[in-house]
Amino acid sequence: MADTKSVATLSFAGKSIDLPVLSPTIGPDVVDIRKLYAEADLFTYDPGFTSTAACESSITYIDGDKGELLYRGYPIEQLAEHSRYLETCYLLLNGELPNKTQLEDFEGRVTRHTMVHEQLHAFFRGFRRDSHPMATMVGVVGAMSAFYHDSLDINDPWQREVAAIRMIAKLPTIAAMAYKYSIGQPFVYPKNSLTYAGNFLHMCFAVPAEEYVVRPELARAMDRIMMLHADHEQNASTSTVRLAGSSGANPFACIAAGIACLWGPAHGGANQACLEMLREIGTVDRIPEYIAKAKDKNSGFRLMGFGHRVYKNFDPRAKVMKESADEVLELLGIHNNPTLQVAKELERIALEDDYFVSKKLYPNVDFYSGIILEAMGFPTSMFTPIFALSRTVGWISQWKEMIGDPGLKIGRPRQLYVGAAKRDYVPVANR
Repeated sequence: MADTKSVATLSFAGKSIDLPVLSPTIGPDVVDIRKLYAEADLFTYDPGFTSTAACESSITYIDGDKGELLYRGYPIEQLAEHSRYLETCYLLLNGELPNKTQLEDFEGRVTRHTMVHEQLHAFFRGFRRDSHPMATMVGVVGAMSAFYHDSLDINDPWQREVAAIRMIAKLPTIAAMAYKYSIGQPFVYPKNSLTYAGNFLHMCFAVPAEEYVVRPELARAMDRIMMLHADHEQNASTSTVRLAGSSGANPFACIAAGIACLWGPAHGGANQACLEMLREIGTVDRIPEYIAKAKDKNSGFRLMGFGHRVYKNFDPRAKVMKESADEVLELLGIHNNPTLQVAKELERIALEDDYFVSKKLYPNVDFYSGIILEAMGFPTSMFTPIFALSRTVGWISQWKEMIGDPGLKIGRPRQLYVGAAKRDYVPVANR
């Protein structure tokens, strides 16, 4: 629990109201306005909730000015270098890094839950063949509540644990099935001998006609992508999961809501939008034209993959992702790809041009992740599903934390009403 540090006094309409100021572990102090309406007949107005703390959380911390991201206090750079995705999942869910026995048990439970109910295969066939994989994932994940009745009681800690394990285990399988369905290939079952990331690559790219060997370097790169996207504090999709969960909805419905929110191009679709922009630019000689557009406020054009709403310094995830991008491209021998050449030149300009440097428009995690995923062979339509399966552990961790909060209240944002005042109904004949 946050400590009350002092009070802030609000003077309004001849009255003074003292509001507690709460002190977090790290970060800015927070004014507690929960009694503002009762004591002053006032609401606050904060479109986008960018200055509002809607919950207490001990999971993830971001300092945008310093370019810092912590999972349970651990810097993302350290985790990306020394940890792996499933260990990070355990950390986010439980608050501490596991010992060897705990990690082996956790990884074993996830591995044993990677298969989905066989009847879900038929569910996929209800979608059009050309459906976007995210549309399929929203439907299938929401439908999991119809298949796994033994983990729907949100008041039972064990059922919450089972639901968490199931979703972490099955989301890669569902994402891979959505991909296979979209390209007309048969589903590939999970393989327990592979790592979490390696298994996902196998399910996406293996075919029954021939053996597919997962390259460990690519599995490691995919594992790192998942880790960097595992959680990111109270963003739009996480807030959606919490808001849905505050009503008592089952966990599968809550995660489906998060996936639907993540689908938006301003959120999870940013890396897809970035790669599409690189393709639109086409060749290096056209970059000056687009740079000029980016600097012209009236052009309506915006460079995707640069800058971040939260990070006012370099995105710490981007530093790690850039290293992975260089390793993957070197491994696969991709040097003459026009899209890659455009990306490299844009990266150079963004790091040197006074306009970009002064506005801190550094390449962000979406800029590099799209390049890696395309190099691996994923179409842009799969970028957001990969983001979704990576973020599932963050959503579940936030959901579990919220359900366990004794002060939980159903989400109910207020509004600044600007419509018509009260008026009387006029019969249609008199209008």
